[in-house]
Amino acid sequence: MPDLVTGEAFLQLFRDFQAAAFRLEVRTSYGIPEEDEPYRRFLVGEDPGLDWFEPWLRLMREETAKGKRVERVRVVDEPPSDYLRFELWGTPQNLAAGEDIRYLARSLVANLGLPLYDFWLFDNRTVALLKFGENDRFLGVALSDDPAEIQRHTSYRDAAWRSAVTFEEYEKEHTHPQ
Repeated sequence: MPDLVTGEAFLQLFRDFQAAAFRLEVRTSYGIPEEDEPYRRFLVGEDPGLDWFEPWLRLMREETAKGKRVERVRVVDEPPSDYLRFELWGTPQNLAAGEDIRYLARSLVANLGLPLYDFWLFDNRTVALLKFGENDRFLGVALSDDPAEIQRHTSYRDAAWRSAVTFEEYEKEHTHPQ
């Protein structure tokens, strides 16, 4: 496996891209240490707060203020996993920071030929494949600028984006207890 990009080097990808970053999210759980305590609070019905989330939101506000697009398609089950409910709780904050997040029913993934792994696509030039270890712990990303990989992931992005619905549309059709 190639060296994984982590930490500040991973965040630098968001400062360096020029026009558009897209992520496909297919997992039902993400083990991110900074989220452990807020997620625990969410699960017991407490307010998770936003302090832990602010570094990401600040980065998104800074980059989208420059005219960059940050888009995601989240694959969601019905009913969604606890972690996906946690993400739904935080989505209004992502949207307010300038991200555009759409939702896609898991039942559509196979028909659209989408992969069963997460990735970021930066400026149609770099694919960042997200890697996870035990307990869904995020390990980092493996980068590729191979033209065939770029083309394949661009087609995944286009298919997912065409079929996904906005957060508002998703919320209108689904109500989930916190």
